[in-house]
Amino acid sequence: MPFQREHIQFALIFLCVPIQYFIVQNSGSSESSRSHQISLIVKQITDFQKYWLSPESWTKWCQKILLDRPDPGTGESIAKEVLKYREEVNTGHFASSTQPRNERKPQVKFRVGQVLKHKKFGYRGVIVGWDETTKAPEFWINQMHGKTNPKWRDQPNYSVLVDTRDREGAQITYVVQENIEVIKSVKVLHPKVDDHFEAYDGSQYIPRPWLRELYPLD
Repeated sequence: MPFQREHIQFALIFLCVPIQYFIVQNSGSSESSRSHQISLIVKQITDFQKYWLSPESWTKWCQKILLDRPDPGTGESIAKEVLKYREEVNTGHFASSTQPRNERKPQVKFRVGQVLKHKKFGYRGVIVGWDETTKAPEFWINQMHGKTNPKWRDQPNYSVLVDTRDREGAQITYVVQENIEVIKSVKVLHPKVDDHFEAYDGSQYIPRPWLRELYPLD
């Protein structure tokens, strides 16, 4: 027999007595403390239903697992794809080249350590690398820049640690220059920030010595 809504309702009714006992034992004697405890339990039940019992949540989860592909036209790569190619030796994709950038052409407007806001998607991040033009697998360039934005191929692109408050999963994206807006007085939360930078001076991050060697003119 399929699992129906009535079964959930019966389970909740069955749990009423132990829930009441838990509230009495753990929330104190005052009415306000008991009300607060009840509100927390209600919120937890609501969140559980929202994230685990709704068809929409399961649909999104399945789409993420099965369709975790780049979004055409965004000018950036999802984190998993960027990480995959950054970890491959000598590809140089997504600003992962270990060759020092001893020349900095005028078209490269932004620097390693600057904090940015994505103009289209609104997330914050910090620049950890750049390429004078797009350096990525050809299929990625065709999907991202393709016929819609052919000029993006020739623009500088920047490797960005994305603030985990804006996007979960410690993402690293590859952002075309025209989608970047520099912001100040904002610290970025990402587990790899300390690997790349020594400190934040209120305006931008200070690269560690190994990163300064790769980008000596930044």
